[in-house]
Amino acid sequence: MANIGTDISRAAELLSQGELVAIPTETVYGLAANAYTEAAVLKIFEAKNRPSFDPLIVHTHSIQNFTQIATNIPDLAYRLAEAFMPGPLTLILPRAAQVPFLVTSGHDSVGVRIPNHALTLSLLKELPFPVAAPSANPFGYVSPTTAQHVNQQLGNRIPYILDGGACQVGIESTIISFADGEPEILRLGGLALEEIEKVLGKPILRVKTSSSNPQAPGMLSSHYAPRKKVMLGNINQLLQTHEPGKVGILSFSETFAQVPPAQQVQLSVTGDVYEAARNLFSGLRYLDAQPVDLILAELVPENGLGRAVNDRLRRAAF
Repeated sequence: MANIGTDISRAAELLSQGELVAIPTETVYGLAANAYTEAAVLKIFEAKNRPSFDPLIVHTHSIQNFTQIATNIPDLAYRLAEAFMPGPLTLILPRAAQVPFLVTSGHDSVGVRIPNHALTLSLLKELPFPVAAPSANPFGYVSPTTAQHVNQQLGNRIPYILDGGACQVGIESTIISFADGEPEILRLGGLALEEIEKVLGKPILRVKTSSSNPQAPGMLSSHYAPRKKVMLGNINQLLQTHEPGKVGILSFSETFAQVPPAQQVQLSVTGDVYEAARNLFSGLRYLDAQPVDLILAELVPENGLGRAVNDRLRRAAF
């Protein structure tokens, strides 16, 4: 298994040698490699068994570094970066020449973000290059929110996991593009749509849900899925046609007396969509490990991060 620790210098040394390191962020743990070196980036795809058509996000520590990753950056992108970075936002920008097409899956655009995690920001400041980093999990599976989650699934494929504790947001970044000058959400995520619209001063009219040729990560219809089948709907109704002892329950806040307590996860007992987002992936992982045949889940209110939680649930159940 991988070594787990908080040694930034060790992590920087490995990355400089072209190795992979799992890094903590506020959203989920990422699997990092030198974004400028194709051979290092290729190791990400190999470790995750990730298809080459699914692009990666490049992480840096400063808005001033954007010009090392992207070109012709629109003023609107800078305005959002100043408002929300470091934070759970990724901007899709025109690719700079030094970023390999392997990172962008052949697209002329690249995803850029500044993670809001002290340990990883310190690491990025030590490096003379940005890192490409998708979620540190096998492709298509539930994203990791602790170092232990990473070690359980990729520990035999990577040398080091930088342990920054549990992720505070718990779902991936919101991704926004500016293809024709107008903002478009390519992936709902850890920054609420309402917060972005406040800064823009207008509603965002275009929100994509999926693509078979993704311009950004997390756009495939089936994604973020546990190994157990997930069925989405009204849990009370679903329980009428499924044996309670053989199902897991992923609810927003309710408990169900007919199902054993150990087979239930409430995302937020207080009905808080932000807490639900933080607990979503760990809840799916927990139920996936229980002796159940099926996971029954329900949508949460469509406000704040509730939209992103529901997006992940729909993909997990696809």
